[in-house]
Amino acid sequence: MKHLLALALCCALPAFASAQDAQDPPLLEQWQENPLQIFDAADVDPDALMWRARIVVVFAETTFDPQYQEQVALLLEDMGELAERDVIVVTDAEPDERSPLRSKLRPHGFAMVLIDKDGRVALRKPAPWEVHEITRTIDRSPLRMQEAGSVRIGR
Repeated sequence: MKHLLALALCCALPAFASAQDAQDPPLLEQWQENPLQIFDAADVDPDALMWRARIVVVFAETTFDPQYQEQVALLLEDMGELAERDVIVVTDAEPDERSPLRSKLRPHGFAMVLIDKDGRVALRKPAPWEVHEITRTIDRSPLRMQEAGSVRIGR
């Protein structure tokens, strides 16, 4: 009887997993519908975005931080360039709320962090960066080169 139950569970799990995969998280759907928006870190589960989006997260102790305001303004100027590279922009200026990203990355004061699709931190900066600098970093990553078809396998 135990073997039958185990067999039934093994058969049911793949169907359950594919049903779960078919339902994208609401945040992912919102971002796909409009990649030119900025999301609050409290609403972002970085694991749900893995292999689907890169994350640029802007941390600060408060929204009044001049570096935070400058970074957000720089990102807003050229969100299209980020969207072309599957980037979701996230802000976290609420250190007391301990968002999943803040807990994982443990920033001190202002920080701008780029997380690649594989979950690896590709860039961490203590000062604002322009979008062209961020996109240049993305474009040089092996994962982006592979997406763009620039990586040749073999000779």
